Amino acid sequence: MSLVTLLPFIVLIGAMFLMTRSAKKKQQQAADMRNQMQPGSGVRTIGGMYATVKEVSEDTVLLDAGPGVELLFAKNSIGAVLTDDEYNRIVHGVEHDLKSDADVVPDDASSLTETDASDADAAVSSDDRPVDLGKKDAADEPADEPTVDAASAETKTDEQPKKSDGGSEAK
Repeated sequence: MSLVTLLPFIVLIGAMFLMTRSAKKKQQQAADMRNQMQPGSGVRTIGGMYATVKEVSEDTVLLDAGPGVELLFAKNSIGAVLTDDEYNRIVHGVEHDLKSDADVVPDDASSLTETDASDADAAVSSDDRPVDLGKKDAADEPADEPTVDAASAETKTDEQPKKSDGGSEAK
């Protein structure tokens, strides 16, 4: 056999070796992470539940999911062991702010639209007036004169050809 015929098989075996090696490495990292669990640390299960570790045994973990709620999980069902800051941020909504002296950005745009008192008075007075959209009510117009629309409607009716009964002109 020549080297050219063996080359595809060698490449395939090498690729399989690299894939299994990376999968084993990920499994080892996950096992190390699960072994680092201690009572009091926050965890996320593979189902997405956040809880605090109460007890750790060889194959199981007892989790405290809330007041009076204790759940027994297999160690393999723990997806991540969280740091205290991350657990408090996710579960309790507590943000640990490292930049306490930084400017605080408001959640709304009210600070961007603030105006002086004189501008605010002008805005209030302009808001009291009705907005003119260029339309006029029929009650506002004088009844003596026909409207432009009525006059144009009359001329359109005069210009339209009248239908015949099919008299002698059609033949």
